[in-house]
Amino acid sequence: MKSRRAILIAIASFALISGLCVCVASVAFVAYNSFGEQVSTILSEPSILFDSGVENPADVPETQTPIGADVDLDRLFSPFWESRELLHEAFVEQPVDDSALAQGALDGLIAALADFGVDLDAVDMPTAAPSPQSLSDEANTPADIEELYRDFWQAWGTAEYAQLDGQITYEELMRASLRGMIAALGDDHTSFLTPEDLIQSENSLQGEYEGIGAWVDPTADYLTIIAAMDGSPAEAAGLQPGDRVIAIDGEDMTGIDGNAVISRILGPAGSVVVMTIERESIQAPFDVTIVRAAIFVASVESEMLDDDIAYIRLLTFGGTSAEEFHAALEDLMAQDPKGLIFDMRNNGGGFVQTAVEITSEFIADGVVLYEAYGNGSRDAHRALPDGLATEIPLIVLVDGGSASSAEIVAGAIQDFERALLVGDTTFGKGSVQTTPLLSDNQGALRVTIAYWLTPNERQIHEIGLEPDVMVEFTEEDFDAGLDPQLDRAIELLNE
Repeated sequence: MKSRRAILIAIASFALISGLCVCVASVAFVAYNSFGEQVSTILSEPSILFDSGVENPADVPETQTPIGADVDLDRLFSPFWESRELLHEAFVEQPVDDSALAQGALDGLIAALADFGVDLDAVDMPTAAPSPQSLSDEANTPADIEELYRDFWQAWGTAEYAQLDGQITYEELMRASLRGMIAALGDDHTSFLTPEDLIQSENSLQGEYEGIGAWVDPTADYLTIIAAMDGSPAEAAGLQPGDRVIAIDGEDMTGIDGNAVISRILGPAGSVVVMTIERESIQAPFDVTIVRAAIFVASVESEMLDDDIAYIRLLTFGGTSAEEFHAALEDLMAQDPKGLIFDMRNNGGGFVQTAVEITSEFIADGVVLYEAYGNGSRDAHRALPDGLATEIPLIVLVDGGSASSAEIVAGAIQDFERALLVGDTTFGKGSVQTTPLLSDNQGALRVTIAYWLTPNERQIHEIGLEPDVMVEFTEEDFDAGLDPQLDRAIELLNE
């Protein structure tokens, strides 16, 4: 049997984390009717989502044009307008308010400039400066929203004459504006992904990358550690759930997008990164020096516990997780256990199709989740046949780090009264994202297109699931090598 300490370290999630629980940038990919055949194909082969011809971030053709140089605004803003169109087609809350998007773009632009000390009102404009209308025309602004973006183009034109001395480029300003536009939706789970971000997402779901080995939340004010992975550099360095990364290699991360912070933490195995950590239990921030390594993310761990109880743990819902889970479950069931503990603590989710397949191991028939779209329509996902564990006594472990696809599975099991949920209230991430690629290797738009409902049509988003048996897992328990949640699950199966 694996040591209790190793299991505890891997599943520790006693801190309440505010933010989306993900491994790097784990997202759910699901079909949406307006994307038709393209997204249906993604469902059958999720890895094609990243098939943009880019194998390494260094291979991404990245143009960086300094402010004041000649720039093709039409090409530069192509992903901007393409993203706006996708929001109108797919975002779950319709109709999308273009005036709010325009204001968000302006806010994003102004905030980016303010980071470099630029006050647009103080910039001296030459009489020959391009007019906002000419800039709008050059960027091919859609005719129906030209007036809404007039202030934006006024600010953009002024920025061209700011004294930036190469500190920021047109490409960075466009992306800041795009992120501001998306932020105006008020949805933390809709975001712009650079080509580098896409590669990170692929790595997290394919199970291998180079970095420190930690599950993180990129949506909070600062990148937040959810948990260190087993045997990882992050674990060896003592990173704990709730730790906030406030600086990287001495550079302040205040106001930096979480995915950009991730990019700075990732790096070649053997290289060093210094992370400045803010921890609630320690008064002053402190530095942690970590040597990066090749990280291999296992999807499944399993073993036989005492008293003929089987234990299976699912860490993520990746592209091969269902196959790994099935094989491990098959091995456990061959040993004729009297009961099974299914551990999804600190599981931040992944592919929704994988969630359906995992749920089907425990539920023989019926709807396992609904996807409810903004236009009032909904899709139903039914259990698949031939599950391996539809009859065995079952306990499911969940906590505040159980999110997204983990909540789909737990919610279905709870609604069917197939098992008791034991642990803490789950995270409450019940929205559905799809990630259509933008043209010309410009990245992708991760956009919320629907909300998940349990079989009994319960809302998960921003609510979470309440366990049937609440059991707290405290920091004191962790330090003492105890796991009261697992202990309670064993007790219930032995009753």
